[in-house]
Amino acid sequence: MKTGFIGLGIMGKPMAKNLMKAGYGLVVFDINPDPMRELAAAGAETASSPKEVAEACDVIITMLPNSPHVRAVVLGPDGVIEGAAPGKTVIDMSSIAPLASREIASRLAEKGVEMLDAPVSGGEPKAVDGTLSVMVGGKKEVFDMCYPVMKAMAGSVVLTGGIGAGNITKLANQIVVAINIAAMSEALVLAAKAGVRPELVYQAIRGGLAGSTVLDAKAPLVMDRKFTPGFRVNLHIKDLGNVLETSHEIGAPLPLTAAVMEMMQALKGDGLGEADHCSLVRYYEKMSHVEVNR
Repeated sequence: MKTGFIGLGIMGKPMAKNLMKAGYGLVVFDINPDPMRELAAAGAETASSPKEVAEACDVIITMLPNSPHVRAVVLGPDGVIEGAAPGKTVIDMSSIAPLASREIASRLAEKGVEMLDAPVSGGEPKAVDGTLSVMVGGKKEVFDMCYPVMKAMAGSVVLTGGIGAGNITKLANQIVVAINIAAMSEALVLAAKAGVRPELVYQAIRGGLAGSTVLDAKAPLVMDRKFTPGFRVNLHIKDLGNVLETSHEIGAPLPLTAAVMEMMQALKGDGLGEADHCSLVRYYEKMSHVEVNR
C-alpha cells in the first residue's frame, strides 16, 4: 500500500521514518524542503504538492499544526481533495477542532474519499520510538483497513467513535496532561520552598496514587532543568484553545483547564512559548522565588 505523508515537522518526520522502517512505500510533502530531502535520502519519494501526494497514494496521512492548516492542505488549491479519487482514505493525525474534522470529512465524502481523524499523544520521544497513542474517529471498516498503517507508528491505536471522536478524545487527553503538569509543578515548588529535596519527594510519591506517566516523564526533566521541547507550550496553548472552544459550544464549563491555559499564556508572554510544556513549573517558580532541582 503506497502511503502519503504531509507535514514533516517535529512529530511528522519521525512518524514518517517509522512507516518506512515498517516497509511502507512513502510519498512525502512539506513546505520546508529540508525534511523532504532527509526522507528522500532514506528512500521516500517526494511530491510538489498535497494534490500530487493524493494522486500517487491510496492512504494520505496529514500531520499539521491546527485546523486552518489541515483545511488548506486537504481542501485548498492543489490540495488533497483535488488529487484523491474515490476509494482513497485520508488519515488526519493532527490535533484539531472536532467540528473542523467533521467539516473536512463531509467535503471528502462528497468525492467518495474516506477519512479518519486520528490525533496522537506522546510527544516527540514517542514519535521517535514508534509508541504513540492514537485516538481515532471514523467508520470501523475504514479503521480496520488502516489499523496496520497507524500501528506502525504507535503503541496503541483505539477507535473511539465516529468522525470527530478522535479529536474529542485528544482534547480530553490534553486536559489531563496539562492539569497533571500544573499539579506536579505546584507540588515540587512547595517541596523546594519548604526546603525538602524535590527528588526525594518525587521518589516517595511516584509509586502511590499520585504517580502517573506525566509525573515520570516530566519531573526528571524539571529537576534537571531540561526544557528542550518534546511538546511546546505554544502547541499546548493551541490544543487548550480547541478544548475551550469546544467546551463553550457544547456547554461544558472547564474551570481548571481555563486556569492552566492562562498560566501557559503567561509563559508565552515571558518568551517561553517554544519551550517544553513542563516549563509550567517556571510559572510557579517565578511567583515563589525558588527553583526546583535535584
